[in-house]
Amino acid sequence: MLEGHFGPVTQSVGAVKNLLAFVGRASDPLPVDVTLDNGRLVLVLSNKKDAYYCVTAKACSCPANTWHPGQPCKHVLALRADQANKIETESIRPKGPAFKPFDLLPSEERAARVKAVA
Repeated sequence: MLEGHFGPVTQSVGAVKNLLAFVGRASDPLPVDVTLDNGRLVLVLSNKKDAYYCVTAKACSCPANTWHPGQPCKHVLALRADQANKIETESIRPKGPAFKPFDLLPSEERAARVKAVA
């Protein structure tokens, strides 16, 4: 998919249907996008629904990317925004056990545990 002479290669609907069948995902109705490689590669259905554009954070196989080299197309911009949102969301998640609200002060928590054990 990524080994074209000038960048990513547009995929036919049939090729993407075969890929979806291979990985065990439904292809009817056609998905608007297919995420591969943990979101680093996305296949996006064209408006005519006759092909899937191969999109990475740096390149896209759509006609707009061909006609305006050096300028990211809407597919690349959307993928970059999605990746930025994922990174931001992952960075604000608490580490370790699930988040718990601060209802009790630490001394009150200890007292509640002692009561529960007794």
